[in-house]
Amino acid sequence: MSDREAPRRRVPGPAKPARSGGAQRRSGPGARPARRPVPRPVVRIRLGRPRPRLRMVSLALTLVLLAFVLRLLQVQGVDASTYAAKAEKNRYVGYTLAAERGGITDRNGVALAASVDAYDITADPTLFSREQLKIDDGPEQAAALLAPILGQDQQAIVKKLRPENKNQRYTLLASRQTPQVWKQIKDLKNALATKSQKDKTTVNVLAGVLSVASSKRVYPNGDLAAGILGWVNADGKGGGGVEQQLNKELTGKDGEIRYAQSGGRQVPTVNSTETPAVPGSDVELTIDRDIQWAAQNAISEQVAKSKADRGYVIVQDTRTGQVLAMANSPGFDPNNLSEARAANMGNAAVQDAYEPGSTAKVISMAAVLQEGVAVPTTSVVVPNRLHRGDRLFKDDIDHPTWYLTLNGVLAKSSNIGTILATGQLGKTQRQANRVLYSYLRKFGFGGYTGLGYPGETPGILAAPDTWSTSQQYTIPFGQGVSINAMQAASVYSTIANGGVRIEPTLVRGTKGPDGQFTPAKKPKKTRVVSAKTARTLAQMLESVVDDEEGTGTKARIPGYRVAGKTGTANRVDPATGRYRGYTSSFAGFAPADKPRVTVYCAIQNATAGNYFGGQICGPIYKKVMEFALKTLQVPPTGAKPAKLPVGYRP
Repeated sequence: MSDREAPRRRVPGPAKPARSGGAQRRSGPGARPARRPVPRPVVRIRLGRPRPRLRMVSLALTLVLLAFVLRLLQVQGVDASTYAAKAEKNRYVGYTLAAERGGITDRNGVALAASVDAYDITADPTLFSREQLKIDDGPEQAAALLAPILGQDQQAIVKKLRPENKNQRYTLLASRQTPQVWKQIKDLKNALATKSQKDKTTVNVLAGVLSVASSKRVYPNGDLAAGILGWVNADGKGGGGVEQQLNKELTGKDGEIRYAQSGGRQVPTVNSTETPAVPGSDVELTIDRDIQWAAQNAISEQVAKSKADRGYVIVQDTRTGQVLAMANSPGFDPNNLSEARAANMGNAAVQDAYEPGSTAKVISMAAVLQEGVAVPTTSVVVPNRLHRGDRLFKDDIDHPTWYLTLNGVLAKSSNIGTILATGQLGKTQRQANRVLYSYLRKFGFGGYTGLGYPGETPGILAAPDTWSTSQQYTIPFGQGVSINAMQAASVYSTIANGGVRIEPTLVRGTKGPDGQFTPAKKPKKTRVVSAKTARTLAQMLESVVDDEEGTGTKARIPGYRVAGKTGTANRVDPATGRYRGYTSSFAGFAPADKPRVTVYCAIQNATAGNYFGGQICGPIYKKVMEFALKTLQVPPTGAKPAKLPVGYRP
């Protein structure tokens, strides 16, 4: 083979990768030539036309936006006021700001009744719902925590927190609670709030409990003068006494506050509106606290000692008619009404009507002297018994025939002598009755005293032409007619004031929120008897105390001239309407020749020891009068008593 025909050598090229999934093709001499890859068909995605789709999306967005715009126009334009009102209702809470009640003081400014800081515990019932707390028993859990603090029944609190009206936003849980009570609730509420922030399973069930600043009525002296002061009820209104009588002046005018709240708490960044409350006026009484204390102690001790139903003492300034003390026993503590007996919660000194007995004889003597029928030295023969009408009259003790002066009739408190003396007031007994009746009325019997006190009784005084056969003879010595203790005291103050009756007063004036003091209206004055008659009566009343034959010797006060009169009357039992027991009393004034103070004492149904007025009320008169004279710094006059004769020799 020639050189030209020699075989060609294959120069090996680079090896091609093996096909995936098959045997590797051999390389080198004798290897088969590789196949050319077959090209795959290209799949082309045909896109839709974009413009119609864009138009559809734009239209949808336009409709949505249009709906929002229309709704916005409805909310902000058409129904704006409605939605604003709903938002206001749900967001804002309004409460009444209770006006602070005015205080009551004695004549020297000593507090007898005052108002201290307190809180009304309130709640928003909507904040206890399942929607708010995410639990079903929110009111029950809250009530379980509040009941022991507020001292209330748990179910009663639950009822308030779950009212029938689901939209109710306010309920009063407890009124006028002390700051200590609210602090307990607030501390517990804050503790639950703190725990609920750390532990999501804890629910602050007290979040809806709120408080409103208020005031609570307190009486610093306990039961002292409680009968005069009265009390304030759960609604904050006067329930008796001066608290009721002057409730309008004491109450003031409530204010109002309105603020935004969220979750039971005030939103500090939102403005609140407030109408301030106007405090009530302070009331200054004519009472002297120290004299009131002395009178109340004296009557309480004797009522307990005598085991009596009740008793009263009244102290009055003879020159002005102002009441310096009006004490009752038994009484009550207005700070703790739950323990008070209903029968003791009034002011028996003006609300009890009873027959005065011999203390009323001074009116009979005033009529006799003023009408010129007799003088203190006029002779009166007093037998042991006196037959008049259908009755046989006697004195409190059996005695032989007494030969007394008119002064002696009063000093020895003779019923028979009084009947004989008043019988001379007219040519007939009917005429005499009419004259006596006119004096009883002028001295204040059968009418109101002028105090304007709640529940005061005018007593009972029948018209003279209706007096029964026995009444026309018993009324002159104080039986068959009824009065209250203030009326009795006023009789003696009238004599002490020279025969001029001044309506008694309990209020000196009021002081408004501006500090301006307004004096009380001046009391009415009425001339009852002449100054000469009043002076003569004062001398005759001295004989009751100063003369050894008088019935009021236990009322003597060393260094002072004392005028007084004892009384022991058959008592009508209020329960049965029949006579049972006695009304024991003593009335008088001092100094007798220059009067300054009147003291009247009465005890109802003494059942232990002596029941005569001079024996059990005379010492009370002495004790209270001595204290009053010292307190008011009234000196003795130093003048000698008149020493009018009590009897005569026939």
